[in-house]
Amino acid sequence: MNGFEINKIIAAIIFTVLVVFGIDKISDLVFEVKKPTEAAYKVEAPDVKIVSTKSSSSGSVDIKALLAVGTIEHGQKVFKKCTACHVVAKGGKNKIGPVLYGVLGRKSGAISDYKYSKALIAHGKVWSYEEMNLYLLKPQAHIKGTKMAFAGLKKEKDRASVILYMNSQSDNPLPNP
Repeated sequence: MNGFEINKIIAAIIFTVLVVFGIDKISDLVFEVKKPTEAAYKVEAPDVKIVSTKSSSSGSVDIKALLAVGTIEHGQKVFKKCTACHVVAKGGKNKIGPVLYGVLGRKSGAISDYKYSKALIAHGKVWSYEEMNLYLLKPQAHIKGTKMAFAGLKKEKDRASVILYMNSQSDNPLPNP
């Protein structure tokens, strides 16, 4: 093979590349595509009834109204999301997260054989109904720096039910408000 034939092969490859890209550019000029200004179809979401748990006077959560929405049975079902990291049974062992048996009424970061994040230890509050509700809503936002990577429970019924279920898993459950 001589140099002239190699030049013809390289020229053919370059010409092919130019034709392919040139056709793309020419077709963009010939065929003008206008994007629609509004969506071609709209997805309608069903109306969801939301129970208001805000107290009008203080702006804090009305925990009594919130807990009225939940049930222990529903909480047991929702808690299955938590079982990958937590155990709620008496005498259970710590997993990725600490054992939650008797957690309501206990100070945060109180289990001695579990390595809590510095943020949770510094938090130092008692797990009340209100505190647990705020934490379960969005753990990372409530206690910045917590190791708990769970996104939270957005539905009020789910949060209320899990709180009631966890409270029932205790030797000394907190009295209902």
